[in-house]
Amino acid sequence: MKVNGTLMNYYFHCKRQCYLFGNRLNLEDNSEEVKIGKAIHEERANSENTEIAIENIRLDKLTSEYLTEVKKSDADVEASKWQLIFYLKVLKDKGIVRKGKLEFVEKNKSSKKIMIVELDEQLEEELKKKIEEIEGLLCQSSVPPVSSNTAGCKKCAYYEYCYI
Repeated sequence: MKVNGTLMNYYFHCKRQCYLFGNRLNLEDNSEEVKIGKAIHEERANSENTEIAIENIRLDKLTSEYLTEVKKSDADVEASKWQLIFYLKVLKDKGIVRKGKLEFVEKNKSSKKIMIVELDEQLEEELKKKIEEIEGLLCQSSVPPVSSNTAGCKKCAYYEYCYI
């Protein structure tokens, strides 16, 4: 499987989840958390320039200044940031240079948290290494071990696979 934004996000979130998803074990169709995220994206789809598909990625919103990625929570900012960096690089390779904007739409909060990311040479070099690491992970002959059972694990689509 070619590295995409979802794999980039999962790599930072959980190597096991990244491996399983990248090797075509998709348990997300039954996940309540994934359904909530999809509902948020559908709700926002009424405005212009939403949900653009380019190659193997889907961008939430593209304007003349920003590529905006919307997340339902800021539970894993690092994973979301690298997913956005990956998208910015895909766009740059196509001659489209934008700043990145992460919008975290927290439930039960009236305001949203926003983070701005700009792609630079250092981030591009780090991204290249991360992509190589993900490709190596996906080629392994065995599933990575279960990581420490964190609070986020219980919300993961792969929880039952890993712990039950």
